Amino acid sequence: MNLGIDVAKAHLDICVRPSGEEWRTEHTAAGITALTARVVALQPARVVVEATGGLERPLARALQTAGVAVAVVNPRQVRHFARAVGQLAKTDRLDAQLLARFAEQVQPEPRALPSVETAAAAELTARRQQVREMLTAEQQRLKQAASAAARAWVAKHIAWLEAELAEVEAALEKALTATPEGAQQAAVLRSVPGIGPVVTATLLADLPELGTLGRKPLAALVGVAPLACESGRLRGRRLIWGGRGRVRAHLYMAVLAGLRANPVLKTFYQRLHAAGKPAKVCLTACMHKLLTILNAMVRDGRHWAPKTPEA
Repeated sequence: MNLGIDVAKAHLDICVRPSGEEWRTEHTAAGITALTARVVALQPARVVVEATGGLERPLARALQTAGVAVAVVNPRQVRHFARAVGQLAKTDRLDAQLLARFAEQVQPEPRALPSVETAAAAELTARRQQVREMLTAEQQRLKQAASAAARAWVAKHIAWLEAELAEVEAALEKALTATPEGAQQAAVLRSVPGIGPVVTATLLADLPELGTLGRKPLAALVGVAPLACESGRLRGRRLIWGGRGRVRAHLYMAVLAGLRANPVLKTFYQRLHAAGKPAKVCLTACMHKLLTILNAMVRDGRHWAPKTPEA
């Protein structure tokens, strides 16, 4: 038995496969509690909900706490599935039916949700990025402002944003080290040359699977695994695509820093470059290698201590 639940702001639509049972409940704390009790009684193999920017988290956490296997899936994947089965219409009820069918046929793997502390850190990481983007925009406006009055207003806002950024970063550091496990993982990551506080915060907040997955699934999850493009005699270029863009962007910056400070990455990059690989290919390979190293370190709880530069 599989369930699909469409999450909206006001209500939750549920569909059960293969029985076809359907019902709707209010999206409130009381509604989630009642729904969880009913789902537990059904004992489904899995429940599938779409990631909706965090709106699905209270429901998914309540179900997982009750022992229900929950898979939070990418909406794009579900849309592709809808097109594949010829479902073009879209309503909340139809979406619940589609999710139940997706759960039954695709059988996505349920994964544990990040802890409350990790989820809070992820929100702070996102907020930090938002403040930095606003700060960059205001700094550009300061350069373009012609009048003294306009420059004064922009400068005032820049000062406020800088103070806000400092507060967010302090709160983020506190959230990441709120538990002994988080503090230990942060210390492990910070021991790697090229990994600073920003990259550490991003990895811990946005990649809670670090240290729990194999290197290949983790590389695919982040989006640094080259994807084949072959058909018949065609041998297209392998490209990276998808994954968690924010994690990948910070890994890229860590590699750039690591090429100066990290002998392992520096040696690996130089070997690839000497073999004639393009610079972007070398950098992507270094990102993949760094992620593999970090995954093993967090898994084993060991700090950076290479005996010799790896090739």
